[in-house]
Order: sequence, then structure tokens, then C-alpha cells
Amino acid sequence: MRALLEVEDLTVAFTRRGEPDSVAVDGVSFDVQPGEIVGLVGESGCGKSVTSLAIMRLLPERGNRVTGSVRMEGESLLDLSDAGMRERRGRDLSMIFQDPLSSLNPVIPVGLQVTEVLTRHRGLKKDAARREAADLLDRVGIPDPRRRLDSYPHQLSGGMRQRALIAIALACTPRLLIADEPTTALDVTIQAQILDLLKQLVAETGTALVMITHDLGVVAGLCDRVNVLYGGRIVERAERHELFRAPRHPYTHGLLGSIPRLDGPPGEELTAIRGSVNDNLPWTAACAFAPRCPRALEVCTASTPEVEEHDGRLLRCFNPVEGS
Repeated sequence: MRALLEVEDLTVAFTRRGEPDSVAVDGVSFDVQPGEIVGLVGESGCGKSVTSLAIMRLLPERGNRVTGSVRMEGESLLDLSDAGMRERRGRDLSMIFQDPLSSLNPVIPVGLQVTEVLTRHRGLKKDAARREAADLLDRVGIPDPRRRLDSYPHQLSGGMRQRALIAIALACTPRLLIADEPTTALDVTIQAQILDLLKQLVAETGTALVMITHDLGVVAGLCDRVNVLYGGRIVERAERHELFRAPRHPYTHGLLGSIPRLDGPPGEELTAIRGSVNDNLPWTAACAFAPRCPRALEVCTASTPEVEEHDGRLLRCFNPVEGS
């Protein structure tokens, strides 16, 4: 089966006159099959959100340089005209943003923001679009949807705003949905509800989902395959169960080890990854994770690790953790 989305060697560099380029995404490659849920995982600053914005063509027109290839059903999204991309964005691929309060227009009722997508891409008239918008709000679990059509974003709770964003993203039943940390600003109960909703919608519509998150608990209950990013590059890729059973890259191992466990002894200290994402070496000359890695060797700071792929699993490391 041909992949729905194919990202090959995607690189995003932010430019500023008189200063060296800042590379946020450095040669990222992955694919998404129809109906599949793929995770992009890593700490803040590893390039997850910039990757999604580059795919959606939502980066600023100036101050950045995007290279590589992004193809959806064989068509290059990076080579589409602005008008052509606007036609596909919202209809064929949509995005759920991280902060619903800042993503929704604060001075326009929620209903109008939903109907705008329906009239633009599906050609519905005003009354039909409003009925469809109410059905969408009901589908994503917003109570009394007809009344909520006239509500402004600030009149909704955080969970309801996120559901409204999901309704907008799903209005045209896109074949690809990108969710950029959609549960970050929500309490744990609402988080679980939103994740169950996304999983249900994917199962019902066959929409492929790219889930961007730093929360491995989200990955464990949702994703089919997982890409672990560090320093703008994918350092490990594996099927979800295989990744949690036997993480090979020290960064993945550290992320999993830092998760609190309910079955651990009282007072047990959490395992932490030392340093921060700013403590990087350039990928062109070393392993970017080497300054923070407990398994670093001399070669890690002198050479760039090559990518190894075997049975659908990718690894970029000189001294990986032994598989169990």
C-alpha cells in the first residue's frame, strides 16, 4: 500500500541576516499509511512542531528555508501554489493546534468558525452549514451544540475549546490530521476524553493521524508507530509495543525511564536526563545527544552516527542500549 504522506529529508532552517542559520529540523524522513496513527515524540525544542508547520505550509514566508520533499498521495505539497495549498489545507489535511484559546478567533462565534470551513470547502449554504456545524459539535461531545454555535471562545471551557478545534479540523473529513500536543493545556480527565475522541474518530473515518507530543503516556495508548526526535533528527523509530518493550537509543531509554511509576517503592527518585536540549553538538560533526548521554563514547563527539534500519526499526546511535 502506498503511503498517504511521505516526508523525505525535510530540513527547516531559520535565517537571520549577519548570523548563521538555526536548523530546527535536520533531514527528517517518515511516512504515514492511510488510517495509521504515527507519533512524533521528543522534548520541547526538538523540532516536532516546526515539522508539522512545514508540512502544512504554515511557516512565515520570510526568515526560513525549507528543503526536502513532502508528498501527499504522490503530490508535492511544497511545490503547490499558495492557492493550491489553501484548497488542500482544511479539505485533505488539517491540523489541531496546541493552544485552543489562541488558535480560535476571540471575536467570532465558534459556529461561524466551523461553518466557514464548510462553506469554503464543501460549498454548503448558510442554513445547511449551520446544521452541519451543530452536528459536528455534537459529534465531538459538546453539550447543547446549537446554543454553543453562538458562543465565543472565552465562553467555553478549555476542553470544549479543544473539542471545537477538533470539529473544525474534521469538518471536511480530511484524509490526514496533524495534532500538535492537543492535550497539553488540559487536566488529566479532559486529556483522556480528548484522546478517546481522536481514537474513535480515526477508527470511524479512516483518517490518518500524526500525533505530536512529549507525553509517552499518550503514545502508549494511541500510536501505531513512533518516531523519536532529538536535535531536529529522528534518532529512533519503532512499532509502539517494540519501542516500549526494548528502547534502543539512550535518549528513548531516558524518556521512558523518567516516567513516574505507580508500582515503584515510596520515595523513589525519578530518573532524569541531565542537561537540556540546548546542550547539543552539531549533527554534521557528532551525535547531538552526546553531551547528555550516559553511554557516550569518544567516537560520539567526533563522528556523526549513521542510520541503521532493520525490519522497520530505525536507530541512529554508536552505543545503543542492548535489547531485552
